[in-house]
Amino acid sequence: MVTARAAATFEPDGRSASAARGFVREALMGWGLPEVVDDAVVLVSELVTNAVVHAGTAAEVSCLREEDSVQIGVTDRHPERGLPSFAGEPETGADNSEHFADAEGEGGRGLLMCSALSSRWGVEYTAGQKTVWFRLPLQRSLPGTRVALPQAPGEVLPSTEGPVLVAVAQLDAAGAVTAWNPDAEELFRRPAAEVLGRPWAELVVWPQHPSGPLDSVLRLARWEGVFGIRRADQRTIEVYGCQVRVLDPTGAPATLCLIVRERDRAVLRGPDRALPGGPAGGGLEPLDLLPEGVRADDLSGLLQQTVERARDLLDGDASYLLLATEDETEFEVRAATGLSAGRTKNVRLPIDSGHSRYDSARLPAVHDDLTVRPHGAPLLAGSGLRSLVTVPLKVEGRLIGSLGVAADRPGQYDNDHALRLQFAADRIALTVENARLAERERLRRGALSFLVEASDLLAGTLEHEQTLALMAQMAVPTLASWCAVYTQEERGRLAELAYVLHEEEERIDPLRELLLRTPAEARDTADGTVFWTGPAEAMTPAEPTGLIGETVVLPLIARNRVIGLLVLGTRSGVAFRQEILELAEDLSRRAALAMDNSRLYSERSATSRALQRSLLPPELPKIPGVEVEVFYQAAGEGNEVGGDFYDLFAIREGTYGFAIGDVCGTGPQAASVTGLARNSLRLLAREGLDAPQVLSRLNRAILDEGDRGRFLTLLYGELTPRQDGGAVLNLVCAGHPLPLRLRPDGEVTAAATSQPLLGVMEPLELTSEQLVLEPGEVLLCVTDGVTERREGMRMLGEEGLAEVLTGCTGLTAGAVAARVQRAVERFAPEPPSDDMAIIALRVPTQRQG
Repeated sequence: MVTARAAATFEPDGRSASAARGFVREALMGWGLPEVVDDAVVLVSELVTNAVVHAGTAAEVSCLREEDSVQIGVTDRHPERGLPSFAGEPETGADNSEHFADAEGEGGRGLLMCSALSSRWGVEYTAGQKTVWFRLPLQRSLPGTRVALPQAPGEVLPSTEGPVLVAVAQLDAAGAVTAWNPDAEELFRRPAAEVLGRPWAELVVWPQHPSGPLDSVLRLARWEGVFGIRRADQRTIEVYGCQVRVLDPTGAPATLCLIVRERDRAVLRGPDRALPGGPAGGGLEPLDLLPEGVRADDLSGLLQQTVERARDLLDGDASYLLLATEDETEFEVRAATGLSAGRTKNVRLPIDSGHSRYDSARLPAVHDDLTVRPHGAPLLAGSGLRSLVTVPLKVEGRLIGSLGVAADRPGQYDNDHALRLQFAADRIALTVENARLAERERLRRGALSFLVEASDLLAGTLEHEQTLALMAQMAVPTLASWCAVYTQEERGRLAELAYVLHEEEERIDPLRELLLRTPAEARDTADGTVFWTGPAEAMTPAEPTGLIGETVVLPLIARNRVIGLLVLGTRSGVAFRQEILELAEDLSRRAALAMDNSRLYSERSATSRALQRSLLPPELPKIPGVEVEVFYQAAGEGNEVGGDFYDLFAIREGTYGFAIGDVCGTGPQAASVTGLARNSLRLLAREGLDAPQVLSRLNRAILDEGDRGRFLTLLYGELTPRQDGGAVLNLVCAGHPLPLRLRPDGEVTAAATSQPLLGVMEPLELTSEQLVLEPGEVLLCVTDGVTERREGMRMLGEEGLAEVLTGCTGLTAGAVAARVQRAVERFAPEPPSDDMAIIALRVPTQRQG
């Protein structure tokens, strides 16, 4: 019956045999079987060497403990290996050489040794793999002492830094904590109430280990070794632990864990238990790269202290740490010491260089002299460093980075240094990965929030200059120290500098002058982000110190064409991170569309304003003996002319025409009929036609427009000042709000009667109405934007307008128009929604001049 099981897989490299020996020794000692360790280690070493060196495949080692024996198997992926020749077997010859090995040669030696040292052994073949197994008998257990050391003087005893805390935790079959002693509370700084029921994996940092992942180790009968624990303050500390598989009171499997600080490991560790390369083996002390006083989420601080500790502990001259990109195809330098910034800035290296498996970043490597194989470390080429040791950082078998330590002297490092550094890297890898994942999550959330805010701000304006300013303000200082926005024409050779911003205001002008001296070439294609050395090369001693560091240019692409450039720069000595460049590309895409929209809007607005101004009457003539005041306001943002219109013009000497009208609707469509009406009125009136004839001809012109025509209300009048004061008016009110007459005594009356509107039917029966405006009287003409001003169900109306006009007795024409306009605006809190036109005519009581 199998009472304990352990298994591990070893990759085909030079360390596999050594690692397999350590795995088997650790498993058997953990099971309390020192009597079979030596034979098992010798056999496993030979079989693993055959698998990884001669067969060239990975080797899987399995250990099974039974009641009276231990069975160990080594499995490789090369089933065509030969068997050894034994007494009674056919001798080696041409016919059977593929199946039987030469007893005098190296091949098959492992099987011969199995036959000599084990009680039973065998070879099992399956599809694609071969397993060689052997069984070693166990001696009968006798009462007595398992391990005893002789007496020793105090100075050679293992020391501890008391008081010694021995934490005891019991885990159930699922790996959840079921018991927690007071020392565990103090060591982990977590009360029992907080951890009971929690998975053990959340409380420990498990390194790569030959025994396998944590869930596998928890199923071993016994295990000892070094790992990390997560304290409540988010710090990770190194501990030494002993795990024993037991049965709980209900008969279910459980794991009992005894844990001390790594410095107190002598309390738990037996005399023949040592770490690879540890003191018991006569090697070097293990390395501890876990820095003190660094927050668990501070990736930059963690990496920088790690490379500095690695350099100091291995007596190196330089050290660096590479992290894999998210797609795991390249390394980027994230921390370095002893190397110039120019050597590590913006450097990316392929993870798999392809030279040989010894150059692979997935395996530890020792370079005795880089001058012999310079391609083995391209990052250090030309640095003067000679020897190098590199180890991978792996989490659950996945490569996340690489740590390297270099020295000026050749041959400074050997395999022992590589093993020590690898063991230290295994212990810190999970901490680095957790910090990196936390950093990526912060960056993703920050980037998403940044882009959402940028989109909202850019969508909030259509002003071109304001859009350019927003683009730069969003980039500085979040993405860069300074920003410049360029615009370019479709056929221009050079992009035009449009906006400059620096995080330090006093540096904006020097930066602008520098960029003006450094023309940026227009780009016809979307080449993506490129580094630009022009500003740095154009620097002179006159520029402020540190003004220019790295500079990148991002094309602004909208509607499949390049409309400008977004230039970002850092201060001297600062490099762009890849995450920042990716975020800048996202911003440039949004900014380009907003910039193009604002440009199109500005061009459209300028065109619209030019066309609308052509619809407004030119400078109004001065009428002798009559005060004239006009107020006009078109509805709709960006409109200067709408459906309401007015005009005042000379017909002939001594006679003037005036008109105020309202085309159905608002905006550009109504404005087109406005232009037709205003120009037609001037032309027809100057042809000598009277007022009814002028409006009849205009009615015919509107009807001729067909579907483009709109009906029109119009008040048209001809005014002739009299020599003795007053003015004669001939009026036709075609469906328009009636003009109001204000007398000096405050009486307000309608000055005309309503007649059919224009643009609906033909013929029209229109008549002219004549009145004489006496000195002191006012004629007020408005559009329905005044009379139909609303607030909820209330409307100003003609009665409300008459009441406003009554209060204007004695005022000039300008004052009357201003009071009416204020009354309309104050009638409701919302701005007016309809076009509005006002004409006020007044004959003063005394003739001017």
